[in-house]
Amino acid sequence: MLPHPCPLPEGEGVMIGLARRRESLILERPHSSGELPEATVIQKSNTPYDRDKRGTESLEARRADPTTKVSTAAEPTYVNEAERAAVAANREAILKSPSYKLAEVDIDFLSRKENRPLRMQLELLKTETMLRENGIDSTIVVFGGTQIVPREQAESVVREAKLNLQKAPNDPKLVRTVQRAERILAKCRFYDDAREFSRLVYMSQRVDDPRKLVIMTGGGPGIMEAANRGAFEVGAKSVGLNIDLPHEQEPNPYITPELCFQFHYFAMRKFHFVLRAAALVVFPGGFGTLDELFDTLCLRQTRRMQQIPVILYGREYWEPIINFKHLADEGVVDDEDLKLIDYAETPQQAWEIIAKTHGLK
Repeated sequence: MLPHPCPLPEGEGVMIGLARRRESLILERPHSSGELPEATVIQKSNTPYDRDKRGTESLEARRADPTTKVSTAAEPTYVNEAERAAVAANREAILKSPSYKLAEVDIDFLSRKENRPLRMQLELLKTETMLRENGIDSTIVVFGGTQIVPREQAESVVREAKLNLQKAPNDPKLVRTVQRAERILAKCRFYDDAREFSRLVYMSQRVDDPRKLVIMTGGGPGIMEAANRGAFEVGAKSVGLNIDLPHEQEPNPYITPELCFQFHYFAMRKFHFVLRAAALVVFPGGFGTLDELFDTLCLRQTRRMQQIPVILYGREYWEPIINFKHLADEGVVDDEDLKLIDYAETPQQAWEIIAKTHGLK
């Protein structure tokens, strides 16, 4: 048999020490002459995130304590102080090098383009884990426009727009601004209805019902704020799935803190909207609202998700926006597909559709 290229030192104590170094980190403190060193052993653990703590907290503790040094080979002999200083500087450079960071705490590394699949998986897993830990099994997803605000706020916008128009009554942009502001004011009732609907959802369910439905929104302003606000006002939990956008948006202040999530990837956010959905209630809104509506309708039409009611709130708004019957008349969707959509005009009607679908009283 060939000899080992790097023969191990003899001695039982050394062999035990080498074995232990595979499972733990031994820190030695300087000791007085004739005394044995005391060792602090950080044992291997199976507790969650222990690896993170060993990789960061223990390193910080070692650096913060100047009397502590990592157990290594004997101190080398230096030719002169210049060599000692060069070695010390190189050691510091090693400890600060990005390559020395644990991969799991290296944000720059995780942010690289080739690690996009890892980041998507983390967004999926983090939200799933925390929703389970909080017992969120079934949700009512509420969508709607971010521009639909409380009445007093909308009235203030209209007043300001009219004052600007008085200064330049022939400016077509200012005329258009007033028209748009008045249309938003006319839709303020939907903010109130979304708020009331959310209250009704919680007040209509038993506290101990294992099938308890929880409001989930996109976490932003407007209709989403109203739905989270209704839950907040009756002391109930609600979820907000916020999205990282260039021009928006801080989450609205009514979401349950431990149930407010931020996403970078729309795809992961969409997945969590439909995964636990027991119903989708769609208030008047724009492109984002339409996007989520058609995602859900497509999944329901192709039977790729659970059976849920898709409720369009406010027929007067929706029928001019989307002529679903015309799609069927043109033969591009089946007549049966039109049954995937329900309409509601009041919070009570919307809740009754959901309760009937799921056999709730």
